[in-house]
Amino acid sequence: MARIGLLADGDRQAGTRGARERITGVSVDLADRYGTKGGRRPLLITVVVIVVVAFLGWLVWAAWLHSNPQVSSTMNSWKVVDDHKTTIVVRVKLEDGVDSPNCRARALASDHSVVGELQFKPVDGTNEQTITTERRADSVEWIGCTSKDQRRAQ
Repeated sequence: MARIGLLADGDRQAGTRGARERITGVSVDLADRYGTKGGRRPLLITVVVIVVVAFLGWLVWAAWLHSNPQVSSTMNSWKVVDDHKTTIVVRVKLEDGVDSPNCRARALASDHSVVGELQFKPVDGTNEQTITTERRADSVEWIGCTSKDQRRAQ
């Protein structure tokens, strides 16, 4: 606790009006005056930094993995040949060493029901395939290609 006292030479000093007071017993050390912070803040900062670095590492890994698929494909065209056949032309890109590539397509009728399905093992480049249908197809849904290590069709 601070004490307030009068100057040692009396109540008045030359050039001053009234008593000048001096505060004594006050620490100039800010840690004594305001207290110190606990040791939890550096620990919290360390934990947050570790979590953020781990998240950013995962994000970079996931972005790289999905931007460089082992198998990628696009359907170039499809054509209804007759009431029981539809052909599709697909462009497939296979990376070196891809294991068990597999592509899928569905033929749909005008009422949006599935009238034919095709699953085939593609080759790198252009693939022309025929879907056998129960009745006349109205459109073709390209599902995509997968591999043993790539479960999501692309």
